[in-house]
Amino acid sequence: MGKSLTFKRKSFELLMRALMIISTGLTGSLVLFFLIYVLVQGVPNISWEFLTTKPSYLTESIGILPDILNTIYIVIATLALVLPLGVGAAIYLTEYASNKKVVEIIEFAAETLSGIPSIIYGLVGMLLFSNTFGTSLISGALTLVIMNLPTIMRTTQESLKTVPQSYREGAFGLGAGKWRVVRTVVLPGCVDGVVTGCILSVGRILGESAALLFTAGFAHALNGIIEGLAAPGATLTVALYVYAKERGEFGVAFAIAAILMILTLVINFEATLVQKHFAKRRTQ
Repeated sequence: MGKSLTFKRKSFELLMRALMIISTGLTGSLVLFFLIYVLVQGVPNISWEFLTTKPSYLTESIGILPDILNTIYIVIATLALVLPLGVGAAIYLTEYASNKKVVEIIEFAAETLSGIPSIIYGLVGMLLFSNTFGTSLISGALTLVIMNLPTIMRTTQESLKTVPQSYREGAFGLGAGKWRVVRTVVLPGCVDGVVTGCILSVGRILGESAALLFTAGFAHALNGIIEGLAAPGATLTVALYVYAKERGEFGVAFAIAAILMILTLVINFEATLVQKHFAKRRTQ
């Protein structure tokens, strides 16, 4: 009887291990196929002229420089607004708020907001911001602020919670005030989580299109940052949609997709390096 149970247990373990190996192989194969397919289709269509010029309807040439600049503008504007709000909210909820019930409600609301489809954010942003500031990059940036605020806030909260309580108590024992403890002890101890959340938010901003279709517009005009934020403009993801869906320029669409994929890989790689760097500093 004991040998039979042992045989069944080992057979079950072998079966589950085989299923996990197959699942891992399928997942890795799909990811590699997706990456290779997009890069093979897109990289041959990328050229220096493609990256450094704007579209010309007279010569029918296509350039994505305005779209690249619009993407940079909207990333800068979004981070400039969402980082102080998200980090400040996280510090208050973790270090200052005493009503645990209110904290739980706010955390639940943040988690709910992070799961809402981006198209709904676009609709709300169109009604709130586009009607106030017009269809422009600043309207898109404000919409992305609402989208990314829960991510920044929750990431920073979890990072703050990893700082040992003994550090705070030691600083208080030396006579430091609350804000001084937060500024000189707590924040330096969790800066890796804050930076990682910021980098991941950049990746989400780069990949967003649904919300920007309603708020930022489709223009490919070449503007400076001040004029660009006040004017409508297409980011790389919106430009991809326009070229693929509206114009049928799939070569251009795949080229933009390859650029976005490379940027996403670079951002994820940087996030990993940042985590390792600060983890190494903490152990020294």
